[in-house]
Amino acid sequence: MRELPLTVKRSVELLGLVLCIAIFAIASDIIMPVIMAFFISILLLPVYRFLRRFKFPEAFAIILPILLVFIFLAGIIWFFSAQIGVLVNDFPQIKQNVAKHLQSLQEWISSFTDFSISKQKKFITEKSDDLLNMAGKAASGAAVTLSSVFIFLGLIPIYIYLILFYKDILLRFLFMWFKTEHHPKVKEAAYEAESIIKNYLVGLLIQITYMTILLGCALMLFGIKHALLIGVIFAILNLIPYVGALIGNILGVLITLTSSPDIGPVITVLLVIAVVQFFDNNILMPRIVGSKVKINALVSILGVVVGGTIAGISGMFLSMPIIAVLKVIFDRTETFKHWGVLFGDERPAKSPMTFAIYRKKGDVKTKSGVVKDKNK
Repeated sequence: MRELPLTVKRSVELLGLVLCIAIFAIASDIIMPVIMAFFISILLLPVYRFLRRFKFPEAFAIILPILLVFIFLAGIIWFFSAQIGVLVNDFPQIKQNVAKHLQSLQEWISSFTDFSISKQKKFITEKSDDLLNMAGKAASGAAVTLSSVFIFLGLIPIYIYLILFYKDILLRFLFMWFKTEHHPKVKEAAYEAESIIKNYLVGLLIQITYMTILLGCALMLFGIKHALLIGVIFAILNLIPYVGALIGNILGVLITLTSSPDIGPVITVLLVIAVVQFFDNNILMPRIVGSKVKINALVSILGVVVGGTIAGISGMFLSMPIIAVLKVIFDRTETFKHWGVLFGDERPAKSPMTFAIYRKKGDVKTKSGVVKDKNK
């Protein structure tokens, strides 16, 4: 069979990439629950196998782990709601603090500009009216959005059950997709993808727990109000690579500003978050996750942005495990080897512009060692 020219291959790759993104964008409401259910199913596989080893009925071995997941999620929602309730109870004090901060901000702006306090109040009033109008228009679609959320959450346990129940059919389909001589690589990739997904998701659950405890307790020691709420919000948002930490810092500052008339607690919150995040990024999380697949920061950020654009919050959370699984597949496929290199974090020891050996596929020396070609 005649091999296609390289330009045709690359054109087909780019066309396939655009087509995949278009399909995800158009059918994200259908695809994202399936992907999320698939990842949760991988996470529940050890529990399922444990129960089956002790001769539990298959249906019970599937339903019990699903119930445990929803009990865990219900506990998180209850804890978060309780902290929100504490914040709502302090609303009168929050209103006074916000008014004081706004007054200080207006005086500071008017001190070095011609924008007087009266003009500022007029500007704020006009923009507030615009925001209320926008909120009214957004509220008209709230019922549709809420129904979509309930459908999303209702479909996930069904998908999880069916994926676990029909996993052997899905695996047979996967192997039949490839030639027999490629089956060992497919099996290796499947095991590694399963390990990566389990390590990543379990690591995230552990990360949420210790980030909430460390950050919440540290802020409580410094007398910061709503410390646990700040800890929970930051721990959850920190699951979104790079972007989530920034948003978590901003929300932590805003909550502190509304609960305190002074600026000192804000500085304390920023310093405590910085210290906890340093330990998380450099000491705790690498040891807990222990993933052999490293994704570079550029691809991580692009993945979060693209995932958020296509599928909202669920796309942002799922972007990293999806990219990690794709890298495992690309590293073991000769046709897509270069995409695996693009996703990776292993920089060549020398510039490919100067040394020809770094322009080819195969074993290469990197700044952290030698990267083996997994197609061999």
